[in-house]
Amino acid sequence: MGINIEFSEQLKKELEVITKTGHYKSTSEFIKDAVKTILAARKDLRVSIAVELYKEGYSLGKVAEIADVDYEEMKQILVKSGIEIRRGVETAEELEEGARMLRSLRMK
Repeated sequence: MGINIEFSEQLKKELEVITKTGHYKSTSEFIKDAVKTILAARKDLRVSIAVELYKEGYSLGKVAEIADVDYEEMKQILVKSGIEIRRGVETAEELEEGARMLRSLRMK
């Protein structure tokens, strides 16, 4: 997946020297880490992303994982957002994903 991002000249210069600091092997690695850090800090953003992905067809279990909430809380979030909950699995992949989620819950 390619994403084009425009940066200010100053930020471009800073990104160009990231590898020279020794903290990251590539600018790409740094940007991935920055995005993960922002998503970890912004639960509201993770939840909003999860809601949008559910609208695009992601399973309830997967979006709950993305939002870092339990299954029931994710259902409540979707209902409050005016989104109808899909019932049952539509694909074998969703069924397998649900089974993985149940196994991980049993191990906790």
